[in-house]
Amino acid sequence: MSERATREENVDVVWSGDWVAERLGVALEGDGDLRELLGLALRRNPKRAHLLVSNVLGKHVPQRPSVVYGAGYGLGERVRELLGEEEARRAVVLGYAETATGLGHAVADGLRDAPYLHSTRRPVAGVRQAGGFEEAHSHATSHLLLPEDPELLAQGADASTLVLVDDEFSTGNTVLNTIRALHELHPRDRYVIVALVDMRSPADRDRLTAFAAEIGARVDLVTRSTGTVTLPDGVLERGQALVAAQEAEAAREAGEASASAPPSVPAPVPITRVDLAWPAGVPDGGRHGFTPAHRAALEAALPGMAERIAGALGGGARRGRVLVLGFEELMYAPLRLGTALEQALGADAEVRYSTTTRSPVLAVDDPGYAIRTRLVFPAHDAPADGPGDRYAYNVAGAGFDAVVAVVDSTADTPELHAPEGLLARLAAHAGQVVLAVVPSYTPTPVQEPAVLPEPLRGPDFSSYAPEDVGWLLQDLSDTELEAPTEEREEAIQSGGAHYAESLPVEYQPSTEYQALFSAALDASAARIARAVGTVTETVLAERGPRPVLVSLARAGTPVGVLMRRWARHRHGLDLPHYAISIVRGRGIDATALRWLAAHHDPADVVFVDGWTGKGAITRELAAAIEEFEASGGPAGFDPEIAVLADPGGCVRTYGTREDFLIPSACLNSTVSGLISRTVLRADLVGPNDFHGGKFYRELAGSDVSVRFLDTIAARFDEVAGQVEDEAKELLAADRAPTWEGWAAVERISEEYGIHDVNLVKPGVGETTRVLLRRVPWKILAKRGAGADLTHIRLLAEQRGVPVEEVDDLPYSCVGLIHPRYTRGATGADGKAVAGGSTPAADGEAVKGA
Repeated sequence: MSERATREENVDVVWSGDWVAERLGVALEGDGDLRELLGLALRRNPKRAHLLVSNVLGKHVPQRPSVVYGAGYGLGERVRELLGEEEARRAVVLGYAETATGLGHAVADGLRDAPYLHSTRRPVAGVRQAGGFEEAHSHATSHLLLPEDPELLAQGADASTLVLVDDEFSTGNTVLNTIRALHELHPRDRYVIVALVDMRSPADRDRLTAFAAEIGARVDLVTRSTGTVTLPDGVLERGQALVAAQEAEAAREAGEASASAPPSVPAPVPITRVDLAWPAGVPDGGRHGFTPAHRAALEAALPGMAERIAGALGGGARRGRVLVLGFEELMYAPLRLGTALEQALGADAEVRYSTTTRSPVLAVDDPGYAIRTRLVFPAHDAPADGPGDRYAYNVAGAGFDAVVAVVDSTADTPELHAPEGLLARLAAHAGQVVLAVVPSYTPTPVQEPAVLPEPLRGPDFSSYAPEDVGWLLQDLSDTELEAPTEEREEAIQSGGAHYAESLPVEYQPSTEYQALFSAALDASAARIARAVGTVTETVLAERGPRPVLVSLARAGTPVGVLMRRWARHRHGLDLPHYAISIVRGRGIDATALRWLAAHHDPADVVFVDGWTGKGAITRELAAAIEEFEASGGPAGFDPEIAVLADPGGCVRTYGTREDFLIPSACLNSTVSGLISRTVLRADLVGPNDFHGGKFYRELAGSDVSVRFLDTIAARFDEVAGQVEDEAKELLAADRAPTWEGWAAVERISEEYGIHDVNLVKPGVGETTRVLLRRVPWKILAKRGAGADLTHIRLLAEQRGVPVEEVDDLPYSCVGLIHPRYTRGATGADGKAVAGGSTPAADGEAVKGA
């Protein structure tokens, strides 16, 4: 970034320090670049009256991201030149919270190979403190050093240089306190202090020289501009009085405006959530250290993340003014997203960057004052020092068409989304608000692979749109996994194989069956839309405005996509959605859980499935999450499942407890994005791999996945009123699981001599699976069930399976898998032998089976 280009961004007829200079007599003197870099404002701070407001820091003044990044990167290049290539490679860069976290990171980038750490005011449970210091003039003094690698600040201490980066070098007290504290622990021969501006007095300069001699180390200084601030006597008291008078006047004017104008309720601006696909294993910043390897991974991912943000921006915003707004210490990630977005949008848009802050500053709408407007909102990251106000400056009234708010997952809380929260404040001043959440990085003792796999997305994997779902699976499409149904069943029941180690041959429906699916879809679309809306509204009400939908592949995946569509259609929410594998008897995909924890807050994850039968997967998930956490995996996942239909009474979050035909149960991959059921086999899935799955591209001609979604989504508006009433009723009701279905399954298992609940599959969905994938013995149908069982009867007829009408059944139907299956018992084609017998558990024959 050329210095001329930087200057062009800041030249103005009126200097943004005139207002303070005229009223308080504060004088700013220095080289020719100084007034272009700095303006003046007044603090609400009893320790210091004035604030030097940087035009290139990206904290208080929105600026082009490339200008902000270029300012820090250029300083880093100067440090590299000062140290030489070899010494620069051994250097460690330390930045200061909150204002210099992004600047310090950019300086480290300019050194190229240096690791980076910044101080923090956010304590992190379980992370050992490596040091700390106080900032005398700040409104929040305590700085913590929390590197994940305890040797980061000690590595090569006898030879390496410590580079300390702050936005301004005013008195030098903060930097000298830091060096003194760290030098006692790890003495070094050399320190380099980096700042945008050096504003020290002659006395402060002499003090630094004496300090370097005292510790016996060389201390260099690299700054962009140099000057001094002259403060007249009594400036602190006069400044406080001026702030008080200005705030009183502003309050009076606001009261008059409120009294004279009728109250108005602005139309809500929808918040669009964009899934960044933040690279796995890359920290959100330098709070716990950021290595050259992290830097390389982030650089590779930036263009893709910028394209996701660009895609979330409406047509007008893409050609207008866009602000990328960071969050307090989280400066570097939004800055780099901003630089990438500048490149992605090109000359079509005017991109700016700034961040929110803890610092209370007076706002005065005057061109000679650096802080023209102020947005106030409550803290939204549960700070250790308690709740309080936070601020965004020069955003209101700046004419931004869109704001991209970037926070870490720790700060993605109900307070962020509250009516008085940051997002609502931004929505009042921009035509569009996009929320991008970077996963908060917390060091963990669990040994993880350097880079976790990335989710698969359509059209390369599945026929769903890429934004509909990210599959946390590995692609086994080129692996031969299918086996005849009868062969699989014999291997499974004999104990020779697990059902997840192979795949059934995909059922190809007849013309008659396809017509039945179409009729069932048309007849039940509104009913399903109502259930989708009800379960989604329940999730949003009870799990907050930021749930991460994680469907259990594959029956849960169409439901997860529909829930995501409902949230977007009715609330403007763009919920992340992933599909994950869970295998009965083997548990959930631990690698996928680790990926989710690296990208999202586990507490935000809501597991989604299509329906419950007897509740086996509900129990499996709870046990799997408990085992995952006990083995050292990230904690916080809630094992409760949200389902479309809960006929078994196994969960408390559902759309309905009726057992009816969900058309997605009628088919296999051709209604599930052309994806197989999941595969877990030791020779194919390693300890750090996702479970496997296949993409049946060759079945595209029969694919109805998108048609299924579109048909149901088309009924959303029609059922919205019913959904609102049903959701309110459910939220007020006692929805505790009854496990009625489990009791029925145990009874049926004993009455029919099966003695294995795993071979009893209750409900329309599970019965359909028995007929499509397993070797069925018989079907129990509730007397009078009607049209919901038309497809069941058709499939049973095709496979020669008897359908038995029964009373007192809590489900519409129950499918029974052949309890002692061998190909000799049923015939090689898997059909029941007419008039034959089936071995029961006691060895006797059950006649007439």
